[in-house]
Amino acid sequence: MRAIALALAFMLAPAALSQDGHEYRVETVAEGLVHPWSLAFLTDGMMLVTERPGRLRLIENGVLHETPVSGVPQVFAAGQGGLLDVAPDPDFADNGLIYLVYSHGDAAANTTALARARFNPAAHALQDLEVLFTAQAMRRTSAHYGGRIAFLADGTLLLALGDGFDHRERAQSRADHFGTVVRLNRDGSIPPDNPFAAEGGAAAAIYTYGHRNPQGLAIDPETGTVYLNEHGPAGGDEINVLVPGGNYGWPLATRGMDYTGARVTPFSDYEGTISPIVDWTPSIAPSGLAVYDGDLFPRWRGDLFSGALAGMHVRRTIMRDGAVAGEESLLEELGRRIRDVREGPDGALYILTDHADGQVLRLVPAE
Repeated sequence: MRAIALALAFMLAPAALSQDGHEYRVETVAEGLVHPWSLAFLTDGMMLVTERPGRLRLIENGVLHETPVSGVPQVFAAGQGGLLDVAPDPDFADNGLIYLVYSHGDAAANTTALARARFNPAAHALQDLEVLFTAQAMRRTSAHYGGRIAFLADGTLLLALGDGFDHRERAQSRADHFGTVVRLNRDGSIPPDNPFAAEGGAAAAIYTYGHRNPQGLAIDPETGTVYLNEHGPAGGDEINVLVPGGNYGWPLATRGMDYTGARVTPFSDYEGTISPIVDWTPSIAPSGLAVYDGDLFPRWRGDLFSGALAGMHVRRTIMRDGAVAGEESLLEELGRRIRDVREGPDGALYILTDHADGQVLRLVPAE
């Protein structure tokens, strides 16, 4: 098998300075990826990267394998759909399990699905794949799938789901999964202590609702706070703090406008719904989200880092004592759509660029 060598020390730009004095540089880890969507760190120097058209790629000990990992489920790759998030099980070192989120179905009827499989690095394959959850959110569109997952401290997982674009009113209903975050056990079963478990049906899985198109989901390891960023319409992008059972307002409340220029709603806030801690108007089109907890950039600890697709930068949201204290934009000089941001085990920030010749980049101190 031929492999593509990584340029771990290739500097894309001169060292830059953040507003708090951290000097950093950007290195290329891998390139030649087709619209990479998500990055996951495994053990023994391995990383997995999803490509939206439906491929899973392995980076091992500084090498991007040319041949994709086999055993990936068939995806509906159209529009914003395809192979989306990838995440290792919290006990991956013992059980070898990974989770994949993807759009499933066809042009006439498709939705977001969650699967789990055992990763066999020796065989370069996924094995024993099982579909754990298929969202009750069938649509004819190819947009607004959501698709991020995160693991809570109690061992359950959260899966963020979009409103399907043409079904925004369904985000205020608990009769299906449009515009919701669902909470599941790691085997796909529904925890009996979910906020709406007593309602039964689709509602039993729902953790929060009233979302438009979630793109980033991250949990602060120090406080347990769950952060979700999501696309607004024309403006009105948000970061929300998730509270079990919370209604986050879409489409009753938004700071954004419809793409026609009409108002979606007269309300920027609405009684009984939870307002965002950050609103981006005009839109930056946020993507992957990370809470920084590393040692390489100590003044960034507890801050949020969102990719920006339309904004073509990484947006740092500065957090102090649980409140937003400011923001800054990083990596604007690259001029690239940023799809995912992750903190690596080495304390560096790893970044995916969303292009047909996409890259994995690494942000490290300049010294």
